Amino acid sequence: MDEIIISVFYDIDNFCKELKKFSERNLLPCNENGVSFEPPSSLSLSEIMTICVVFHLSGYRTFKWYYVNFIKKNCHKFFPKRVSYHRFVDLMPYAAIPLALFAQSVGLQSPCTGISFVDSTMLDVCDSHRIWQNKVFKGVAQRGRSSTGWHYGFKLYLVINDCGEILGFCLTPANVDDRNQKVMESLTKNLFGKLFADKGYASKKLFKELLDKGIELITKQKKNAKTPGMLRFTDRLLLRKRAVIESVIF
Repeated sequence: MDEIIISVFYDIDNFCKELKKFSERNLLPCNENGVSFEPPSSLSLSEIMTICVVFHLSGYRTFKWYYVNFIKKNCHKFFPKRVSYHRFVDLMPYAAIPLALFAQSVGLQSPCTGISFVDSTMLDVCDSHRIWQNKVFKGVAQRGRSSTGWHYGFKLYLVINDCGEILGFCLTPANVDDRNQKVMESLTKNLFGKLFADKGYASKKLFKELLDKGIELITKQKKNAKTPGMLRFTDRLLLRKRAVIESVIF
């Protein structure tokens, strides 16, 4: 685990240094000291991002157990100025945008093969009964509904190729529709060929927009469709393979 922490921190710290240079050149200053993504804490942005990323490589099921029993007890040499768990939760929103930029810069290097799959999953911030008690993402997270019921938080969109490699992703509030134009433009900007999706993406308008870009959207037919169409045999077979994206998400 020590080698993983060092490797992750090395990549993230180099990214944060470049991000700082970019922000100083291109962004308007937010205070008298200039633009800075650094949070008001003894922990640096690189350390916060590293802790968040290593959690997904640690095998721990809950972040609180991971932070309290691993970071606080066993990682003093890596994070000597670590803060309490509740303080770290308050600092996590500062790392949200840098983490998204980091993932975009180093994580999306897979090629489009002409066969792509798209899907979304809910990222719950808290139980729907505790919405009014939530403070961390207040004003950012929203309440939305999926096939599994109501959720409060965000929605993660993923596009993968037929090998299971991630081609693109997008994070939105939970109430954003799957057929949202801006979301689909972001997800499909580097795609070509065929894009397979579930019934929630079925839309004549979206189909035409993607077809103009050289992308054929293929979904299952809705039961209440006024003009049911016939899929080609190969498309029906590939549509059955759409479940491969579920294994990537979970």
